[in-house]
Amino acid sequence: MIKRLFDIIFSALGLILLLPLLLLIAILLKLESKGPVFYKQVRVGHNSTDFKIFKFRTMFVGSDKKGLLTVGDRDPRVTKTGYFLRKYKLDELPQLINVIIGNMSFVGPRPEVRKYVSLYSKSDLEILTVKPGITDYASIVFRDEAELLKTAKKPEELYINEIMPRKIALNKQYIDNHSILVDIRIIFKTIKTIIS
Repeated sequence: MIKRLFDIIFSALGLILLLPLLLLIAILLKLESKGPVFYKQVRVGHNSTDFKIFKFRTMFVGSDKKGLLTVGDRDPRVTKTGYFLRKYKLDELPQLINVIIGNMSFVGPRPEVRKYVSLYSKSDLEILTVKPGITDYASIVFRDEAELLKTAKKPEELYINEIMPRKIALNKQYIDNHSILVDIRIIFKTIKTIIS
């Protein structure tokens, strides 16, 4: 209950304070390439329920059909504005809408697409017992995930066999010890990581 109240107050406050920036980003996206401002992708949320996650569109329309993973900071599918948004995690800001709707929280395991959730073990499904979040421990540890994938001969194999198990372990660590104070620490660590 306290976590939900925290989410509503701060996501609403965030949307109000960031409105000028959000509008500027929307204008830049429309000027640079054709397509919608928002990119909505189906992810797996609380209790294994599918929902649409909001992001600023950072790729050219139809690019997601060429693969789910972004490989490197100069993936040719990513627009110039999109590169900047991704670098500073600004493409994630529309997820404040998801938080207000109630299918996401500020802090919680990052939601995966169904393709990768289908690879979870029975114990891994514990991750779906809490709401997914905008940020978590894994978001901080794998800040440069796209760059790691860029160096791999088989990016998806690297993601499934090495990155995903570590993310799952970090998500379980969060679930075992989560609290409002832990959430606040993760939020500040995320901001510090982005700035640095």
